[in-house]
Amino acid sequence: MEMNRSRAFFSRRGAGGRFAGFTLIELMFTVVILAVLLSLGAPMLRNLVLDQRIKTVASDIHGSLIYARSEALKRNADISVVAAGAGWVAGWEVRLGATVLKRQDALSDMTITATDQNGNTVTTLTYRGDGRLGSTATFLIRTSETAVTARCVRLDVSGRPNVQIDTNKNPDDGCN
Repeated sequence: MEMNRSRAFFSRRGAGGRFAGFTLIELMFTVVILAVLLSLGAPMLRNLVLDQRIKTVASDIHGSLIYARSEALKRNADISVVAAGAGWVAGWEVRLGATVLKRQDALSDMTITATDQNGNTVTTLTYRGDGRLGSTATFLIRTSETAVTARCVRLDVSGRPNVQIDTNKNPDDGCN
């Protein structure tokens, strides 16, 4: 008798004594709807992930520059932020002379360009012991995906970095 109760619990019967459940047609229809929704949402999800990666890279650059300035002030010595051999996208190091204080690993799917106020490419920034730089610089961080907003990290002569968003969605003219 106990077995009949458990069997009755697991098998639901609808009206007229038939088993209730999903038919194959209903299940296939549900799978098709899910596939359509996923195919529409996947490109937006990719842009969201790329946008977050750009924010993270801008934050990493900003943090490294703040750290280098802080160390220059603390040690009253020149501290350099140096791009790796293939440019900023290959990573960078914060150095006191030849001693590496902090290292950033290489980044993928990003383009990072650093230029001075004259538009020349910058591969090394040096903070003096007073925390100031010799000239201004701007880092432009973007991807090949044009729908993703670029970000800039700008340095003024005082050495303080700030992060800006490309408001006109045209990374070719920097962050406006």
